[in-house]
Amino acid sequence: MAAPDPGTKPRHRTSWWLGLVLVLAGLAVLGWVAWQFWGTNWVAHRTQERIVGEVEKKWEADGADVVRVPEGDVEALVRIPRFGDDYSVPVLEGTSDDVLAAGLGHFEDSAGPGRKGNYALAGHRITHGEPLRGMPDLEVGDEVIVQTRSTTYTYVLTSAGADLEVPFTAGWVVDPLPVNPDRGGVQPDQREGQRLITLTTCAELFHTDQRLVAFGVLEKAEPVSR
Repeated sequence: MAAPDPGTKPRHRTSWWLGLVLVLAGLAVLGWVAWQFWGTNWVAHRTQERIVGEVEKKWEADGADVVRVPEGDVEALVRIPRFGDDYSVPVLEGTSDDVLAAGLGHFEDSAGPGRKGNYALAGHRITHGEPLRGMPDLEVGDEVIVQTRSTTYTYVLTSAGADLEVPFTAGWVVDPLPVNPDRGGVQPDQREGQRLITLTTCAELFHTDQRLVAFGVLEKAEPVSR
């Protein structure tokens, strides 16, 4: 009878440990994916609900136009009827990762709510609360309601959510009066002094190179009675 190969056990042991490492690595990847697609949404939705509640209480209590929360400064809440009656998302200043994880971000160099120029907002389409997940469903004529402490501004979209796709470097979309360099492309009515809104988000769910952009114009401004 042939003697057993003395190198068999070490090779088996190495293969077992290698297999275990691969399994653990796979579980770690699955855990990361689950966190990105479900965990961040769970956290973000609760963060948004908390911020909306804090802002509404502050507006009632002390009349501050801008409310400071741990995530940043909030001047407005956005409601989009197309996305449901319970849709209410805070708008924070800036477009950093931390801001976009807590709500919509306001491009700091763009106009304020209801002001002349372009009130430009950014938001996630996937993960971190995905407030603009339904961007492609928006249609011309849909309302975007922006509430501040003193005024409710109703904007009406002049382009649909899937009408315009641009590279993430296309800074013209947040200009005071966006002018599309592609002659004949989607853009707001070219009249100075308009009060515009622009919504921007990722064009594809799993890539960030392209952006979907929708433009709107202020239709009415109504004082808030308190």
